[in-house]
Amino acid sequence: PPKKKDIRDYNDADMARLLEQWEKDDDIEEGDLPEHKRPPAPIDFSKIDPGKPESILKLTKKGKTLMMFVTVSGNPTEKETEEITSLWQGSLFNANYDVQRFIVGSNRAIFMLRDGGYAWEIKDFLINQERCADVTLEGQVYPGKGADGNEKVKNKTKPEKAKKKKDTEKKSNGVKEDNRATNQREEL
Repeated sequence: PPKKKDIRDYNDADMARLLEQWEKDDDIEEGDLPEHKRPPAPIDFSKIDPGKPESILKLTKKGKTLMMFVTVSGNPTEKETEEITSLWQGSLFNANYDVQRFIVGSNRAIFMLRDGGYAWEIKDFLINQERCADVTLEGQVYPGKGADGNEKVKNKTKPEKAKKKKDTEKKSNGVKEDNRATNQREEL
C-alpha cells in the first residue's frame, strides 16, 4: 500500500495520480469526450443517393470537425480579406452555422466547422458570393462567382505534387540517386 503523505507535501506527480484516481470512477458523458474518442454516428444508408457522392461525404462528416479553404478573388490585401471573410462569417452565424475563421494569406482563409455535415450548404453559400474565387472542400476545388474565366473549371481536383512526378521520372531514366549536388538544373 502507498505511504500516507501530508497533502501539503504532494508534488505534481502525486497530484496527477490523485486526479487519475478520481477520474477513473467518474462517468464521462459522451458529449464531453474528445472527438477522436467519441463513437461514430450511425449512418442511415437509406438516405444515401447513389447518384450523388457528396451525400455519402455529408453523412460521414456529420458531427466531426471539418475545414474548408476559401480564396478571395482579385488582389486583396490581408485586411481586405479579413473584412470580406468576416462578412461571410457573420452571415453564416446569422443563419445559425457555427463557423470559425482563420486568415492564412493575403487572399486565403480557413473556415472551420464544428459539424462537417453542414459543409456543403456553407460551400454553396460561399461560391455564390461575388468575391469568392474558389472553395476547397475535401480535396475538391469548387469555383466561385468571383473566379476568373481561366480558373472556372468545374469541380477540379488538386493536381498531384510535382515531386511525385519527378521521382517517377528519375526511376524510369535509371539515374542513380545520391545526396550530392549536381550542375544540372531540374525543373520543379
